Amino acid sequence: MARIKDREIAIKLRKQGNSYSQIKKTLKVSKSTLSYWLRDYPLSEKRMRELRDNSEQRIESYRKTMKKKREDRLKKTYEEQRKKILPLSKREFFIAGLLLYWGEGSKTIKASLELANTDPGVIKLYLKWLYNILLVPKNKISIYLHLYSDMNINKEINYWSKILKIPKSQFSKPYVKKNDSRRINHKGTFGHGTCVVRLNNVKIAEKVFMGIKAISDHYTRYF
Repeated sequence: MARIKDREIAIKLRKQGNSYSQIKKTLKVSKSTLSYWLRDYPLSEKRMRELRDNSEQRIESYRKTMKKKREDRLKKTYEEQRKKILPLSKREFFIAGLLLYWGEGSKTIKASLELANTDPGVIKLYLKWLYNILLVPKNKISIYLHLYSDMNINKEINYWSKILKIPKSQFSKPYVKKNDSRRINHKGTFGHGTCVVRLNNVKIAEKVFMGIKAISDHYTRYF
C-alpha cells in the first residue's frame, strides 16, 4: 500500500511539473523507480528548459562565475588605484592623516590627540602617521580600550598589543561596558572592541588642529 501511495504522490508531483530530483527528495525513492512509475508522464520541452535554467547546479555555477568576475574586477581596480595613488609623498601622507583625524579623531580636548576606531587597519595607519610624519616617539603613545563584559579582557589586550606592536605597559585600564557585545556585533564590527590612541602633546595637537582648520577654511569658504 505504501508503494501505491508513493506512486500516486509521484504522479501528482510530476503533473505539477516537478523533476525526478525534486520528487526524489520528497519521497526518498530511487531514480530508477521513478523512471518506471513516471514513464508515461514526460515533462514538456518548456518545463524542462525552466528546470535547467533554475537548477541548483546552474544557479551555483552562475554564482561562482559572477563571484569570479567580481573578484577579477576588484583585483584589476585595486592594481589601477595602487599604481595611481602610491607611494604617497610625505606631504600627501601628512594631509591624509589630517583628514583621517578630522573624520575619526576627538576635537574636544585641544591639548592632546585622541582617535578611536574598531578597525585595526585604521589604528595602524594612524600610528604610522604619528611615527613617520609627526615624529612621535612610540613610548609617548598610550592605548585605552573599550570592551564588553562578555569578552576575555586579557586576551583582547594581548591582541591589540601584538597587532599594534605596543607593550602592554602603555595600555590604560580598559573601560568594560556591562552589555553583551553579541547584541551589536552581528556583522563583526566590534570583534575586538574599540581601540583609543592617545597622545598628550600640546604643540603636536595644535599643529594638527590648525592644519585641519586651514583645510576647512580653504575648501568650505564658498558654501
